[in-house]
Amino acid sequence: MDGKIDIFTIMFLVLAVVIILKLRSVLGRRTNDDEARIDRKAALERARAAGKNGASDKVVALPRRDRPEQAGEATATASTAAEERVRTFAGGDRNLEEGLLSVVRADRSFDPEGFLKGARQAYEMIVTAFAEGNRKALRSLLSKEVFDGFAGAISDREARGEIIDQSFVGINKADLLEAELKNGTAHVTVKFVSELISATRDRAGAVISGDTKKIKEVVDIWTFAREVASRDPNWRLIATQAPS
Repeated sequence: MDGKIDIFTIMFLVLAVVIILKLRSVLGRRTNDDEARIDRKAALERARAAGKNGASDKVVALPRRDRPEQAGEATATASTAAEERVRTFAGGDRNLEEGLLSVVRADRSFDPEGFLKGARQAYEMIVTAFAEGNRKALRSLLSKEVFDGFAGAISDREARGEIIDQSFVGINKADLLEAELKNGTAHVTVKFVSELISATRDRAGAVISGDTKKIKEVVDIWTFAREVASRDPNWRLIATQAPS
């Protein structure tokens, strides 16, 4: 070429360099799809590693059920606590304590204090319903035998044209006297000391007994019962007696 540089050769060299640089810029750059593919691969590898090494930090462990022996221990603890409450409630009365223990061992839901609270409410409802002649209210609170006696007394009173004018003042005291379990039925006897204002009026409205203004103290001893295996949680009055 006589030491001269051919212009066409120079042009081809420049073009080759441009093409090489262009290819490197394209082939050496990651696209968005490439980035996403690489991220997915990395995530998959991390997941596999977590599976080999143990649970991931983001795995939520479900609560385990207690083993049978643990459930049994909880039941035994609750039973012991219930019996201890009964002993404390009995206050050293051995007969009452033994009676209450026989009930609570057959019915773990039985609580002396809760029972006594309900008995006080039942006493007021029964005394008020009897004075008003409300047979419907009495039927759900009394055993059949006691209901028949109360209903008979109401009928006799109505036949004579008499009404009871009564105000229930309150219960001064309510004590558990006895408790026992007989043939699957719990019996609990309570002594109530209450205050009433009560008077009986004849057909003309004249007071024939009692006093419409005087508060009178009344003492009643009532026995309530409930079948411990029954789904019905209600207790019913099964007997009444006068204090000795």
